[in-house]
Amino acid sequence: MNTQQTLIQRCKSKCELCSADSALSIYSVPPVTTVEADNSIMLCEVCETQINHPDAMDVNHWRCLNDAMWSPVSAVQIMAWRLLTRLSTESWAQDLLDMMYLDEEIQQWAESGLNNPDDDVEPTLDSNGTRLQAGDTVTLIKDLVVKGANFTAKRGTSVRSISLTSNPEHIEGRVNGTRIVLLSCFLKKA
Repeated sequence: MNTQQTLIQRCKSKCELCSADSALSIYSVPPVTTVEADNSIMLCEVCETQINHPDAMDVNHWRCLNDAMWSPVSAVQIMAWRLLTRLSTESWAQDLLDMMYLDEEIQQWAESGLNNPDDDVEPTLDSNGTRLQAGDTVTLIKDLVVKGANFTAKRGTSVRSISLTSNPEHIEGRVNGTRIVLLSCFLKKA
């Protein structure tokens, strides 16, 4: 059985991300050296176009990742993770990312295919000058009053799976179950 037949049988002739059943093609999840069923997925034309042209991305189309992220196929999980990471400024996408778990090896594969940030983008640094990246865990170094949420985030609180924002002085994370923006100068990388 060749790769295409294996993939069609695995996906039951549906896109492995959005479940559309028309215009399917093989998409090799980068970085790959040879096309095999284990490192490829079947995509519809809409998904493939939006992956290859992120400027034409329809955010609402990707709500289908709510189902795709639970696939037992590693290549599908990786593409779901990469797309949710790309869409992490959307609260629903960040919530899905917070729920998602990848084994260490699969996580490394997923991260290896992300585009490196441009060198001219200012990095987000913690209070000690350590560079922060999306997904890091940070610790508060000071009690912070959270306006509008009626609680104080206590010193020493860990914030897991942070998200970076367009402002290098801000990060987003969950404290007491509430997603808030934090100043990086009041954090240290855990």
